[in-house]
Amino acid sequence: MQASLQQTMGDHVPVAVAEYDYEGLPPNFTLVENMAAGAFAGIAEHTLMYPFDLLKTRLQVINPSPGGLYTGVSNALSTISKAEGVGSLWKGISSVVLGAGPAHAVYFATYEAVKHAMGGNNGNEHHPLAAATSGACATIASDALMNPFDVIKQRMQVHGSAYRSIVQCTRTVYKNEGLAAFYVSYPTTLCMTVPFTALQFTAYESLSKVINPGKGYDPLTHCVSGALAGAFAAGVTTPLDVIKTLLQTRGTARDAEIRSAKGLFRAASIIKQQHGYAGFFRGLRPRIITTMPSTAICWSSYEMAKAYFIRHQDD
Repeated sequence: MQASLQQTMGDHVPVAVAEYDYEGLPPNFTLVENMAAGAFAGIAEHTLMYPFDLLKTRLQVINPSPGGLYTGVSNALSTISKAEGVGSLWKGISSVVLGAGPAHAVYFATYEAVKHAMGGNNGNEHHPLAAATSGACATIASDALMNPFDVIKQRMQVHGSAYRSIVQCTRTVYKNEGLAAFYVSYPTTLCMTVPFTALQFTAYESLSKVINPGKGYDPLTHCVSGALAGAFAAGVTTPLDVIKTLLQTRGTARDAEIRSAKGLFRAASIIKQQHGYAGFFRGLRPRIITTMPSTAICWSSYEMAKAYFIRHQDD
């Protein structure tokens, strides 16, 4: 497999950005520069892929309002575009832009710090434990910041949402459901994102070493590795994402049972009760379709920004 992948990438020669190991950060690579690279990656990823994220949310909602039932990704896309206008595919994006920058800055800063502390940058050996642990720590830190923005985003994404701005949505949710509403899904989010990120980071590091053993800066390597790693992690963690969506959109549900759901196990029980095991894989296809380019964009943007700062320091 390694030989075939490397042959496929044969025409793409990694760019040497410095004499030190590119995968590790140089001693004078500041926290601010690392966070800036992460923020750039987060905003680029979420902005470009937002319409697909909205489709995923619409397809995952349990018992949606009339007009919010779709047979698949293409049906959802055409129905929403015709009934609500193409602009509605970006409804709630301001919440993501505000949250994604700071959250991804924290995300990648934590990732690099923990990876370095665990020796993940040492030598040419593979360090799956360091990759998994750094990914898990990164998502715990960033999700604490991002979760409220994610709740607001999904409240605005659902069919029939009455919210017209993130300020209105925030005030209404806080007034009707209290501060806890912004974090009711946080434990479930961590149950999903910790394994997702651990799997993604481990797969990304592994694929990068197979495709690009020289470990130089190679945009194609980062793009392909990011896409494949994201698809694998997304598929495995879809059931938890469905549970998270139920909890984050419960305030807009017509079903009294869903509106009163307060935790992972209760939400899972409702999904199993109403839709069987197949219910845990609602939105699987759009989740993978969204995640593949999202993680490809995210990793490519991050590595590009990191390479820029490294080159800038060398000049």
